[in-house]
Amino acid sequence: MSEGIPCLWMRGGSSKAAVFLAADLPQDAEARDALLLRIMGSPDPRQIDGIGGGDPLSSKVAILAPPSRPDADLDYLFLQVFVDQPRISAAQPCGNILAAIGPAALERGLVPAQRGETMLRIHMRNTGEIALAQIQTPGGRVSYTGDARIDGVPGTHAPVRLIFENIAGAVCGAVLPSGRAVDMLAGLECTLIDHGMPVVILRATDLGLSGQESPQMLEAMGDLRARLEAIRLQAGPLMALGDVAASSVPKMVLVAPPSAGGAIATRSFIPHRVHSGIGVLAAVSVAAACVIPGSAAHALAALPSDGCFRVEHPTGQTEILLDHTGADIRSAGFLRTARKLMDGHVFA
Repeated sequence: MSEGIPCLWMRGGSSKAAVFLAADLPQDAEARDALLLRIMGSPDPRQIDGIGGGDPLSSKVAILAPPSRPDADLDYLFLQVFVDQPRISAAQPCGNILAAIGPAALERGLVPAQRGETMLRIHMRNTGEIALAQIQTPGGRVSYTGDARIDGVPGTHAPVRLIFENIAGAVCGAVLPSGRAVDMLAGLECTLIDHGMPVVILRATDLGLSGQESPQMLEAMGDLRARLEAIRLQAGPLMALGDVAASSVPKMVLVAPPSAGGAIATRSFIPHRVHSGIGVLAAVSVAAACVIPGSAAHALAALPSDGCFRVEHPTGQTEILLDHTGADIRSAGFLRTARKLMDGHVFA
């Protein structure tokens, strides 16, 4: 495609993605993925021959299309492009990039903008669920300027509010796919949960850690990462995910008591690299685990009275809003920001 392919380069939350219209890409999935690997520069640790940033958080793709169901305004397919492997996964959604989807759809004219605010119903093709996004559109145009601040992103921007009502068990079929609040895997108590993202939650202290270690310190612990991967492989079949050796889910999250006034402290693996923060949908699953008696997170959590769970991570906190009564969660939401970084053509 020597003439190039229209591409929006967007920041959503604390991640970045190349955003495409489905009509501009090959319809055959194999041909599409081969093209995207070339565009992102994978496999290569630096992705030097593509636009990827050499990190899972900046090696992401979003594909937008007109809605395929009547209760949505547009379709969104998220693809995780592996950095150092020739692989692309659609196994899970991405809540951070979801924040950029509404603005990108308006930029591309898939949906008309309203004056003041635009509410969009986004069909997440990865899970089949609908997310409601509230986009700031003063004068009928997307605005990225505002006073909202999220940890892990410098400066302030326009807020993007996202609400979910039916994400419980969206990938695995049940909030607790094994039917238990805790399972013993490799001699450790683990909570296998899917309330936004398939996640395996373990107590950091059970692994001889405080839960306050830096990502760099955890990255250097090869034995720890190997141990977590062995647990992840055992968890896959129990979570109705099958063999997850080549999959990016479930994520692995170590939890500890909060140390900065939040609900719980986390260290997240995605799944082989250590996250500098935590994925938003993974944070939703962790917040959900906090309210489930007997889970690996419940006894450690400082449950908020207002439903705002501040999930601590290495670069700050992610605020998750749960509308719940005990373990009965009716809806979940969070606030993110987004910004258009580049609009042009990319070449493969």
